[in-house]
Amino acid sequence: MFAYRSILREPARPAAVRENPHAPWLAVGVVCFGAFMGQLDASIVTITFPAMQHDFGVPVAAVQWVSLIYLLGLVALLAPAGRLGDAVGRKLVYTYGFAVFTVASVACGLAPSLGALVLLRLVQAVGAAMLQANSVALVTTSAPKDRMRFALGVQAGAQSLGLALGPTLGGLLTATVGWRAVYWVNVPVGLVAIVAGRYLLPRTRQFSRPERFDWPGTLLLVAWTSALLLVLSAASGLSLPVWMVVLLAALALAGLAAFIRRELSTGHPLIPVWLLRSGPLARALAGAACGYLTLFGPLVLIPQVLGHDLGGEARTGLILSALPIGFGLAALFGDAVLPRAWTDSRRGFAGAVTTCAVMCVSVFTPVTVETVVPLLALTGLGLGIFVPANNTVIMRSTADSSASLVGGLVSMARGIGTTLGISLMALALHLGDADRGYAGSAQARPAFILLAVVSAVAAAIALAGRTRAQEQAGRPREADPSGGFS
Repeated sequence: MFAYRSILREPARPAAVRENPHAPWLAVGVVCFGAFMGQLDASIVTITFPAMQHDFGVPVAAVQWVSLIYLLGLVALLAPAGRLGDAVGRKLVYTYGFAVFTVASVACGLAPSLGALVLLRLVQAVGAAMLQANSVALVTTSAPKDRMRFALGVQAGAQSLGLALGPTLGGLLTATVGWRAVYWVNVPVGLVAIVAGRYLLPRTRQFSRPERFDWPGTLLLVAWTSALLLVLSAASGLSLPVWMVVLLAALALAGLAAFIRRELSTGHPLIPVWLLRSGPLARALAGAACGYLTLFGPLVLIPQVLGHDLGGEARTGLILSALPIGFGLAALFGDAVLPRAWTDSRRGFAGAVTTCAVMCVSVFTPVTVETVVPLLALTGLGLGIFVPANNTVIMRSTADSSASLVGGLVSMARGIGTTLGISLMALALHLGDADRGYAGSAQARPAFILLAVVSAVAAAIALAGRTRAQEQAGRPREADPSGGFS
């Protein structure tokens, strides 16, 4: 009984750590392990798609479920994992999240079939949700209040590093050891983080009362989104009987209707409808989904389009790193380069327009090894300006008392955008007749058109924020020193 209780309680930090003046930053460093590994895993897997297609003898429409099931599980479990951490202890849930993620990573590397790998990726998503749902709260409760923004910036830097390193490391491992090694790379990071979390993370001081959770809403969300993604996979080349596709389409529509009805009627909705009644917040969340769709879309698209022209997985990963490197540079140094008078909506508009322009040029420009690096780098720069500015608009759109709730919605929007980025790229490639040996430009054209439309929607969302600010100010644009953006 004593052992049972001890594993369900948060251990105290050693006195030497607790009394150290750098203790808050040691805790932030532990959270950075999770931030790094989460983004590393998100970007490293897409580089393995061609190798898995070859090994399992399936189309990309089937292999993409290695990522889709992970993202679906993550979106569904973020909210309950966050509430569990508030109720029983964030340190406890975060540390066990690392344990689940690490063990599942070992199992993924040993998966005997694609079906087994997909199921194990769902287990991995459970651990990832336990990490991501509690990471921001651990940073904000550990760091000094006057250095909170800097601490969150350090965490964002760790995410950018993981996102940038993922394609390069994944390509190198796939080319030398094999695609299974991309899962085993999580193991040493996870083991170090589990030990560090036990001794460096502070115990939770304030617990919330456990609340009722909308499990029916969660199941409906997973059901209708899974059915919709299966329909998209079938349209992308996954072999499914016609009757099953029709049935899945009907289930997706019925599930969506039931989900909306559930969220409007229950007292404890999975998605707080009262928050989404705020037009600026709803638009900005849609903008977040568009941003992450455009961010992850090229990571799936380029290896499929150029294929062997890139010279193997190692070089492919190195080339793909241009996108997250551009994103990280813009996110970290955008404030120093852009005019200080520019507000968040204006920055978001500039970033989205830049990305849209790059995608439009890509529709008519041959996609080659020589052109793809500047294409990816400029896309990353535009998104690195748009995404942080748009997220700031989101967090400032509601009261501080709803910050955790809104942060969860941002994570959900990120997961939805990433999921659509992967599935819609597979569909666009199929529409571009990827299997008939066309040149890369012709094959990629539908995908680039789609990405151009999505980034244009993001720009329109930022422009809507500008127009609303002008109307509220009640003054013409010329009289607004900040350009009329809010």
